[in-house]
Amino acid sequence: MTSEFSNPPTPEQIRRAPKVLLHDHLDGGLRPATVVELARDANYGGLPETDPEKLGSWFREAADSGSLERYLETFAHTCAVMQTREALFRVAAECAEDLAADGVVYAEIRYAPEQHLQSGLGLEEVVEAVNEGFREGERRARANGHRIRVGALLTAMRHAARALEIAELANRYRDLGVVGFDIAGAEAGYPPTRHLDAFEYLKRENNHFTIHAGEAFGLPSIWQALQWCGADRLGHGVRIIDDIEVADDGSVTLGRLASYVRDKRIPLELCPSSNLQTGAAASYAEHPIGLLRRLQFRCTVNTDNRLMSGTSMSREFEHLVRTFRYTLDDMQWFTVNGMKSAFLPFDERLAMINDVIKPGYAELRSEWLFRQSAATPVPSRDPDAE
Repeated sequence: MTSEFSNPPTPEQIRRAPKVLLHDHLDGGLRPATVVELARDANYGGLPETDPEKLGSWFREAADSGSLERYLETFAHTCAVMQTREALFRVAAECAEDLAADGVVYAEIRYAPEQHLQSGLGLEEVVEAVNEGFREGERRARANGHRIRVGALLTAMRHAARALEIAELANRYRDLGVVGFDIAGAEAGYPPTRHLDAFEYLKRENNHFTIHAGEAFGLPSIWQALQWCGADRLGHGVRIIDDIEVADDGSVTLGRLASYVRDKRIPLELCPSSNLQTGAAASYAEHPIGLLRRLQFRCTVNTDNRLMSGTSMSREFEHLVRTFRYTLDDMQWFTVNGMKSAFLPFDERLAMINDVIKPGYAELRSEWLFRQSAATPVPSRDPDAE
């Protein structure tokens, strides 16, 4: 008798599997219906569609351009409807609810407070509204039989000049729901070294930060994020593949930077569907995650922007399972990597791995035993044979 956990999991098993999400943008994950309703409440007339289904399709099509810059333009609409406390609270609560329903047990959601000040909110008010929304979303998830824990990452825009201010804000709220700091935006022309003062400040404060790097600009962006800025994780980091050479015979040679990233176990926040949209990969089969996983880099799987990519954590894993024939063991490997890399205290990460993630996958792996038992016919009793 052979077990079935060497087979690819079903979509239903993927949905139920515990998942960890480290790279997801709050303003990139709204429900289309929520965008329409918030736009109406705010008298925002800039939406290209007012039917939720058509609007969802528009976001996916507009983001599917192959250009990071064009991809980023879609956020003008979501940010426009996230300018009040009520809107921020609602979006954050729905984010936590949606992720929990998809099997996510831990998530770090990032957003740029400086992009939500147009209606008079202050930076602190933005952070507090989002934090309260996440707590409400966690409560709603529990009421629906799901468990999730959500931490916030405060993002500074790399083309702006408020990184130190946002880093200080992240530090003030570090024990109140904010778990770290990030910079985001177009990489070309805006290297992370423009914000060295923010990163130096965070290091002095023993705080955590990740940096969007190696998505569109390549190895120099990764090198600066690590060796100049000291990033704990790489937001995307997919272009580390440019420092890996695969010979015709299949042998692999790592360059100095790729070796450093692997040796130091620096987490890569990989976002396959998003990478296809921005041109960082041509297809799922050609996505570097396949090779990086085989080479044992610290790979994690993420959604980036669920609205723009029309995706979820389950859909991301479905693509990978279909493409690379990944099993539940592979899914657990990615998920444990994510939890190991989270900006939580060590004991809490360990408890999530041992008490939530591993038991969840063990239960899924054992189901084939009960399916086989249920499928075995029960012999009928012949009273004449007694």
